[in-house]
Amino acid sequence: MGSTRGGSDAARPRLRLVQADPAETVEWVWFCGRCAARPPADRTPAPGARVCPSCGLGILLEAPLDAVPAKGEAFLIADASLRVQAVSATAEALLGIGEDLALDRPIGALLVHADAELERTSSFGDLLTAALSGESPRRTYVRPWNTFGVRQCARIARCGPPPAALIVLE
Repeated sequence: MGSTRGGSDAARPRLRLVQADPAETVEWVWFCGRCAARPPADRTPAPGARVCPSCGLGILLEAPLDAVPAKGEAFLIADASLRVQAVSATAEALLGIGEDLALDRPIGALLVHADAELERTSSFGDLLTAALSGESPRRTYVRPWNTFGVRQCARIARCGPPPAALIVLE
């Protein structure tokens, strides 16, 4: 029998594995969504054991190494609907709000772009949405929603699972 569809098999396109450029490889690490502690030896936690072994309060999440908060840094985690799902103790103090009041609130009820009144090409929400879709970590300036004259640099990156936006206040 001849080849199918009137052509030879040699002329058909073939799938091949495309290797990532080592320069573009991003290292991901696990950290606690409450205290930023990393699990021992940066090991992947077992699926049923994602509670932080250090503080016992946070869930272990994964993010790019250059975006992961250091212990003691202020940070928040927002889900795909841009609602706060985790807040570090330092962020609580910085924003003047307890975790119980911060959780499940829209991120805009806590933080807004520092230049919110200026016409910008991308809003704070756009940056968070871009992080959720996997774009590289970015930096911007934010401020508490009810405070003017304050500018805080923030690193924004993807974390998870499930996919979420990590906002680290530097």
